[in-house]
Amino acid sequence: MHVEDEWTPPHIHEPNPAPPSDDPAFQLLSGTQQIYLSPVDLATFPQVEAGDCYIISTGHGTSGPFKFGGVSLRFLIDHYFGTGWELVDIFSADGFRTRLTAAELKRVKSRPVLLALAIDGRALTREKGLVRLIVPHETDDALRQVKWVSEIRVYR
Repeated sequence: MHVEDEWTPPHIHEPNPAPPSDDPAFQLLSGTQQIYLSPVDLATFPQVEAGDCYIISTGHGTSGPFKFGGVSLRFLIDHYFGTGWELVDIFSADGFRTRLTAAELKRVKSRPVLLALAIDGRALTREKGLVRLIVPHETDDALRQVKWVSEIRVYR
């Protein structure tokens, strides 16, 4: 596995009032495998919810609590690539990114990390971040809440 050892997300991120593109689909990549997924595709997988979540947005303060619904990120990766992966990088269409480890995703079973499609029982709009990464156990700095997911890279 060749992945930057000192990889950290950017700590300065300008808030974006509008999505950088109209296309809510994203790429899921691992090695030479590339899968293109849309929200319609995600809706065919088992849906889970994570309640008592807050959005801590750069420049916008904190809002919530919300109940997000969508697909478990760990489930999606395991479904397409099996187990044995170590890291996952999630990129926004506006250039923001975050990194999660397989060990971290395995620890959070009751409130899983989600690719959210819904908020409080209503479908997320593209303006609100569809498809949006929700990391329920993050509560202080919003460096992991990626809206407008455009690419997910999985490393073994």
